[in-house]
Amino acid sequence: MHEHESFFADPKNWVMIAFFIFFAIFGGKIWGALTGMLDARADKVRSELEEASRLRTEAEAMLRSAEKTRDEALADAKALIAGAQAEAARLTAAAAAEAEAAAKRREQMAIDRIAAAEKAAVDDVRLTAVDIASSAARAVIAEGLSADTSAALIDQAIAQLPAALATRRAA
Repeated sequence: MHEHESFFADPKNWVMIAFFIFFAIFGGKIWGALTGMLDARADKVRSELEEASRLRTEAEAMLRSAEKTRDEALADAKALIAGAQAEAARLTAAAAAEAEAAAKRREQMAIDRIAAAEKAAVDDVRLTAVDIASSAARAVIAEGLSADTSAALIDQAIAQLPAALATRRAA
């Protein structure tokens, strides 16, 4: 075979020449398209990073706002609890004072009832004693007094009647 073949007779060389021609014609366009795609991808990543940064800033602001709202709600809850405890203590004291006042009123009513019952019992004893005394006096007078002595006692009792009535009215 030929030991020395020409440069253009080898198919590998034609492939290499075709590659260089293809690269010379379309290389700039392909390179431009590739760099454009890479630039577009870089711009997209950059905008996504900016959006993520903006969203993070907003989320941090929302977190601070939520923590502030939570702290305010916690302070309000503590104030409400303290107010409720103070109101409960006030109501407890008021109820205890009212119960003590009611017990004193009931005690005074019981004392008044006892005093009224004692007075009624004393009055009943007096009336009974008067009835017994008048019955005994009637029996003694009927058996042992003369008509003149009897008339004198009646006159004396009638004379003492205004003084006895005045004493009863004063009592």
